[in-house]
Amino acid sequence: MKVLVLTGPESSGKSWLASELQAHFGGIQVGEYVRHFIEQQGRDTCLADIPEIARGQLAWEDQARAQQPGLLILDTHLLSNQLWSQTLFGDCPPWLEPQLLARHYDLHLLLSPEDVAWSDDGQRCQPQLAERMAFFEATRHWLEQHRQPYRIIGGDWQARRQQAFEQVRQLLQA
Repeated sequence: MKVLVLTGPESSGKSWLASELQAHFGGIQVGEYVRHFIEQQGRDTCLADIPEIARGQLAWEDQARAQQPGLLILDTHLLSNQLWSQTLFGDCPPWLEPQLLARHYDLHLLLSPEDVAWSDDGQRCQPQLAERMAFFEATRHWLEQHRQPYRIIGGDWQARRQQAFEQVRQLLQA
């Protein structure tokens, strides 16, 4: 089983690209639990919600891992929960990072916020490119600090699709 993670700032194409990859390569796609949580709760999140959101994300991921697909595509993982918690609330439950590091991920596709327009979907909160770039850099820093395999995906939508498809082809051939 190869585990692929799409990560990076909001409105950079993670969900769209995860769907494109799953439609082309098959496997199982796991979405963002936080979106489900916000829809169920009908309100913005707070720091007290982070443990429930993170446990929900882990449960979805673990259910998909248990099926042992050839390709597991994660629209996000605990790194996003950790970074958003720090960004929005200045704090994060200390157990998130050890749980994140306890799992194996074969490749992270880190999506740049540059060259694509921000889209307001009612749950997003960083319309300024500088904010999204700061989140991108925080993500890159964490991936490098923890020696996680990653490739940066950028450009317009077609370029992102082409780059991601090539990275997944290489991942599946490895």
